[in-house]
Amino acid sequence: MKGSGPVHLVKEFFTGGGERSVKVKRHIVYSFLLKAASILITFLLVPLTLHYLGTARYGIWITLSSILGWIGFFDIGLGNGLRNKFAEAMARSDHGLARKYVSTTYGGMTVIFGAIMLLFFLVNPFLNWAKILNTPPGMQQEVTILATVVVVFFIIRFVTGLISVILTADQRPALSGLLTFLGNLAALAGVYIITKITEGSLVYIGIALSSAPVIVYIVASVWYFGRDYSFCRPSLKFFHRQYLKDLMSLGVQFFIINIAVLVIFTTSNLIITQLFSPAEVTPYNIAYRYFSMITMGFEIILVPLWTAFTDAYVKKDIPWIRNTIRYLLFVWGGMIVLSLIMLAFSGIFYRFWVGSEVKIPFSMSALLAGYVILATWCNLWAYFINGTGKIRISLYIAVFQAVANIPLAIFLARNAHLGPQGVVLATMIVMLAGAILSPIQSIKIIEGKDNGLWGK
Repeated sequence: MKGSGPVHLVKEFFTGGGERSVKVKRHIVYSFLLKAASILITFLLVPLTLHYLGTARYGIWITLSSILGWIGFFDIGLGNGLRNKFAEAMARSDHGLARKYVSTTYGGMTVIFGAIMLLFFLVNPFLNWAKILNTPPGMQQEVTILATVVVVFFIIRFVTGLISVILTADQRPALSGLLTFLGNLAALAGVYIITKITEGSLVYIGIALSSAPVIVYIVASVWYFGRDYSFCRPSLKFFHRQYLKDLMSLGVQFFIINIAVLVIFTTSNLIITQLFSPAEVTPYNIAYRYFSMITMGFEIILVPLWTAFTDAYVKKDIPWIRNTIRYLLFVWGGMIVLSLIMLAFSGIFYRFWVGSEVKIPFSMSALLAGYVILATWCNLWAYFINGTGKIRISLYIAVFQAVANIPLAIFLARNAHLGPQGVVLATMIVMLAGAILSPIQSIKIIEGKDNGLWGK
């Protein structure tokens, strides 16, 4: 029958629905392709880096990366604040307001991260990185140099990376994904060259992996602000304190949530290192990276929807929101099935990926499979709530989770003798609060019954 073939179905998928839906679907597909390429690069990087550094040094690098990743949350939420405010300005076609928000965010971020860099250089001489990372005293000089180099690049990255926030806020997340891919590709090239001309240097690995995305973001900023986003190119004369207040009123809440999420999800490596050893981080991290393909895949779908939800909510397009959430629930069901399939084949995949030198217990894989199922459920509702900006309950939930996670993780891992698996179980337990309350709030918002705290 005419119009029923596969080509027609593909065309219908990309062109069916309203302008918002078409844009979202196209960017989801493009993002999947880019993420698949980035995942492939990550899979190549892990064994390459692991074999170059060895299990213990690789564990040190992973732990340090987790600690340094915390720096990114000290933008006082300005990045996420810009994401919502820029999307709202674009929904109203107010380019002047968009430029003020962009300029104010760049100015605020530069001051914040400049202060962080200054503070780091003042404090760094007094830090014992060998003790922080639980390494032999003889590695003090190497890990100190590593920390200094990587911190500097991390700080620069979170300012230059605002171009990625703007692309995402403008419902063009695939372009943001392209920048991530190019950064990963540059990092892979750098690490490959290093493995051929040097031996087991944490410092060289740190330079290669942390400088690559910075270079990509700088080039992208020059390109996009000179072309597509010349109308909102940051300028000091468009920096306004009152807009900083607007950004921070929402941004501070995002900031606290991010700090809480930081405690929940990135302290696992540090807890395992301190309770056991850096070598124990490696099995956990490899299993986590494997199952995180589920959360990454689901996030590819969710990322363009955050801004799309903002656009739809500003324009009061509730039917579109309802249909989109129904679609997400269907996709989440597929993620459950995929998680169980990945669990069944996890042992085979580990041996193929990193060889037999790293032993990963099946119990660790099973817990992480359960974790990603729970995490994707929570994220489904969180992205909608974030898009509406009504995140007060999310704030309270996140603070509770952060306070409870570390002591519970230590108790289960050490006192209950569950080992590193106890750390994963603790995270799953504290996530239950959000898993229950977030869908309740979302339904109330959609039905217009978000009175009191539900609507803040």
